[in-house]
Amino acid sequence: MTELSPTTRDGLSRVGTSTLTGILSRRGLRNMFLQDVWPIRPDMPRMVGSAFTMRFIPAREDKTATGRGPVQQQAMEQCPPGHVLVVDARGDPRAASAGDIYCGRLKARGCAGIVTDGGLRDTEGILKTGLPAYHRRPSSPPSGIVHQPADLNLPIACGGVAVYPGDIIVGDCDGVVVIPWDIVDAVAEEALATTLYDELPRRRWRAAARWLGSSREQGRRPNAISKRGKRSALAQISLAPEQAGVGGEIDIFTIMW
Repeated sequence: MTELSPTTRDGLSRVGTSTLTGILSRRGLRNMFLQDVWPIRPDMPRMVGSAFTMRFIPAREDKTATGRGPVQQQAMEQCPPGHVLVVDARGDPRAASAGDIYCGRLKARGCAGIVTDGGLRDTEGILKTGLPAYHRRPSSPPSGIVHQPADLNLPIACGGVAVYPGDIIVGDCDGVVVIPWDIVDAVAEEALATTLYDELPRRRWRAAARWLGSSREQGRRPNAISKRGKRSALAQISLAPEQAGVGGEIDIFTIMW
C-alpha cells in the first residue's frame, strides 16, 4: 500500500473532521462521516492512517466457535504499521469487535488506530495502550457470540460509509471521516489552509483583548488614545508569521477606535 507523505499526515493531524467533511462535501462527497461511531474517550489523540479492512458476518453456531477465528488473528498481524484497522460489524454492538489485548498488539506493531461500527470491550485497558479507538458503544461479550470474521482488505461498510482499502481515515473528538486516497493531498492542503485562516481572527482578537486589558490597568481609555498610541496598539495587535503558524507575511489587522 502507498504511504501517506509526512506533510499530508502532519496536515491531517492538525485539522478537524468538521473542516474535512466541509471540503469533501464541496467536492461532491457528502457521505464520508461515519454515523454513530465515537472515540472511546473524548480526549483521545487524533488518528490518521490508511484503511486496512475486516468484515464480520453474523455468527452461526454450526459454523463458528466462540472466540477469535483465524481471519481476526490475521487482521491483528497483517494490518501494516501506520494503518487503521476498520471493522464492518454491521452496526451491531451486542458483542465486541476487539478488546484491550487485541488493541495492545496493534499498538505494539505500530498501527494508527482501530474503528468499528460495533462495540469494543475493556475500554479502560484500550485507553492505556494509547491506541486511538472508535466504536458505537462499549460491549463486554466476546465477538464470537455475535460476529464471524469473514474476510480482510476488501471494500466494506462502516458507520454507513463505504470504506475501501487504502482510503485515509481521520478521527478526532467528533468522530471519523473517510478521505479517498487519490485526493487526500489536495484535501489536506486545503483543510490546513482553512484551519489556519479561521484561527487568525481568534488570535488577533485575543491580542487585542490583551492590549485593551493592559490599557485599562494603566488608566487609559482605548477610545481616547493618541495617534502614537494607535500605532503602538497596531504593532502589538499585528501577529508575526511565526506566532500565527503561517509561512509568509500576514496582513495588518486594523482596529477602528
